[in-house]
Amino acid sequence: MTDPNKPKINRPPPFNPTSYNLSPTFSLVDYTKQKDEGAKSPQEKLRELLKNIGGGDRIAMDCAVVPTRHAGYSLITTTDFFYPLVEDPYDQGRIGCANVLSDLYAMGVTECDTVLMILACSTNMTSEERDVVTELMIRGFDDQCKLADTHVTGGQTVLNPWPIIGGVAESVCKEEEFIEPDGACVGDVLVLTKPLGTQVAVNVRQWYRDSMKKEGEGREKVCSSHFTFWQACVDKLAMTKEDVDAAYETAVESMARLNRNGAKMMMKYKCRGGTDVTGFGFLGHAKNLAENQKNVVSFKLHTLPVIKRMEEVNKEVLDFNLVNGYSAETSGGLLVALPKENAKAFMEELESLDGSKSWIVGEVIESETKDKRDAFIVEEPTIVQV
Repeated sequence: MTDPNKPKINRPPPFNPTSYNLSPTFSLVDYTKQKDEGAKSPQEKLRELLKNIGGGDRIAMDCAVVPTRHAGYSLITTTDFFYPLVEDPYDQGRIGCANVLSDLYAMGVTECDTVLMILACSTNMTSEERDVVTELMIRGFDDQCKLADTHVTGGQTVLNPWPIIGGVAESVCKEEEFIEPDGACVGDVLVLTKPLGTQVAVNVRQWYRDSMKKEGEGREKVCSSHFTFWQACVDKLAMTKEDVDAAYETAVESMARLNRNGAKMMMKYKCRGGTDVTGFGFLGHAKNLAENQKNVVSFKLHTLPVIKRMEEVNKEVLDFNLVNGYSAETSGGLLVALPKENAKAFMEELESLDGSKSWIVGEVIESETKDKRDAFIVEEPTIVQV
């Protein structure tokens, strides 16, 4: 289904550094370690650090919801940013924007009133590299805002060793324009709108690229573990370049896709609460959502839709905690609680809009422990290859 009102975006060709008079070996992902090591403080440590912040328990949820001085209206605000994890600076900007807006969408908010951009230009790049990368990241971020029917109206730019892009998204909403993430009921099903495994896919791509480098092309600067991991992919999994590229392209498409249509479907099909799956992983965010419920319920997660072959990498090469539910995702899918009778229509209409599948990944059950709200993955979850 094509939206005739969708803005027309004139995106640049896929990034080729030589087209911008840069070295053919230039790669954006070489300018940060955070893709390998993760870019968030551990969830439990963060909760401890934030325990005295004024927002109380709600500090763990996706957005700040603050009643304004104007009766009937709330200001819904979120902020996020991240480091390079894809090779194309334009796509990095698109993903950065989608990632920021996703927290609004997780509350069923479909209209964003304004976006402020947070941008760090890398001091580790030459001035020529920095100018090219920064312009393309800004362009990608701005184009994605246009697709979301919103605009960048300000922000902050600094110099930093690692490039960063992200921002602040804000929406002023009436009560009926957003969904509090606290209404899940026993018998509801849990639907996930994007596959898992993006962190694994972007790392496998870098292992492969680094292993193909020759002397004089930066091979001497490559972390030695990248050679080891890629060789294990070949020896244990018979993985090919085609496998790597397919997984990477699936990850980039998924991360850059706005969750806005999902937010619209949340409203239409009476969603009772949702979150988006990002840095704390599938289970980490599911636990946050479960703990926020009014009813004493638990989330039983039985299905993991994973980018093709990434579960094998996680099992045989390097454990990203993917199957355990703690592998970081960037700009991941919405995880929403829906009345069981509405789930099929939700998924079918969302697929017609986005061209991508979603999955029933769990169910809301009565908690076995009094006053304890939690989420857990069953002992042998179903792995769906995407």
